[in-house]
Amino acid sequence: MPLALLALAIGAFGIGTTEFVIMGVLPQVAGDFGVTIPTAGWLVTGYALGVVFGAPLLTVLGTKVSRKKMLLFLMGLFVVGNLLSAFAPSFGVMLIGRIVASLAHGAFFGIGSVVAAGLVAPEKKASAISLMFMGLTVANIVGVPLGTYIGQAAGWRVTFTLVAALGVIGLLGVAKLVPEAGRAESANVRTEFAAFKNVQVWLAMAMTVLGYGGVFAAITYITPMMTEVTGYTEGAVTWLLVLFGIGMFLGNLVGGRFADRALMPLLFTTLGALSLALLVFTATAHNKVLAAITLTLIGALGFATVPPLQKWVLDQATAAPTLASAANIGAFNLGNALAAWLGGVVISAGLGYTAPNWVGALLSATALLLAFLAAFLDRRTKARSRVVAQGAAPAVAPAVATAVGH
Repeated sequence: MPLALLALAIGAFGIGTTEFVIMGVLPQVAGDFGVTIPTAGWLVTGYALGVVFGAPLLTVLGTKVSRKKMLLFLMGLFVVGNLLSAFAPSFGVMLIGRIVASLAHGAFFGIGSVVAAGLVAPEKKASAISLMFMGLTVANIVGVPLGTYIGQAAGWRVTFTLVAALGVIGLLGVAKLVPEAGRAESANVRTEFAAFKNVQVWLAMAMTVLGYGGVFAAITYITPMMTEVTGYTEGAVTWLLVLFGIGMFLGNLVGGRFADRALMPLLFTTLGALSLALLVFTATAHNKVLAAITLTLIGALGFATVPPLQKWVLDQATAAPTLASAANIGAFNLGNALAAWLGGVVISAGLGYTAPNWVGALLSATALLLAFLAAFLDRRTKARSRVVAQGAAPAVAPAVATAVGH
């Protein structure tokens, strides 16, 4: 695999750390600003919504710029947003900082996915995408737990300052390792938007919203769930996040490996198992050992869906993949925003800190139904294409025979 994938993974590591570390320090942030846990959850929702709107907007604005220059700009925006969060004097300012940082997220992964896929042979596209996303999963093994520990020991502001430093490292990595080759296609915005005429692109994004959103319903409120329900100490949350990150790392490897071989069967399996694991988590959250095991499994199953979903979008939008790819990253975060909001709703309704788990199970189960629909439509389209091809063959044969006869 090309060394440039390492640079993309470094950027993904920084972005992954800032996206997920807020879950580990959510109670500290809420306490410092004097807001409730569900209100503090808007730092997750706001970030996710920033990705949703930032992904297509910045991708379109950057279509006339080389992909490398756009990636450098996005990492710079990421650094500014995290510094604003670190030194925020109020909850509102921190929310703005989170949104500024989030604007870089979707476009970075969207453009990065296209760059990664273009660096390798067609049969290795999903593997290349998964290697880029490996930075995100490693962030959950190292960056997020370490950031949580630092936030609990030295304050969450120190955590976000260090995250900004990670962004600087990512920026330097892109500058050094990503080649200048591969400018955005002579950027016809109309062509890019044409990809959305394909219903399969919309189905893929809907699967993304609901499938991965199910994971965020549970993980957004993991700190209060593990401390108030399971009985872990606040310090133990760091190691629980390590387990979740290890699950994500393994799930990403499996997803990247098998998406190139059996994409839809992989989605059927992972989405079905994820729905079941989230439902079971409602009960296992009351036992320390079972909660830790289930959390690891949710991380693995949730992230095993990422490479196949991203590849499915690229496969369906071959003529204009950049915007569709970035929009699908936005879809991941739309699911995060929806799930975080729904989780806050059920908690505020007095249903307890485990209630977001069954909300997540319902979301992922709905994504599974959409996967079946997408597979059915794909088979029907291919069957029609075969019929058309077979019907056209006899019309050509006489002409050939005549030419031979003369």
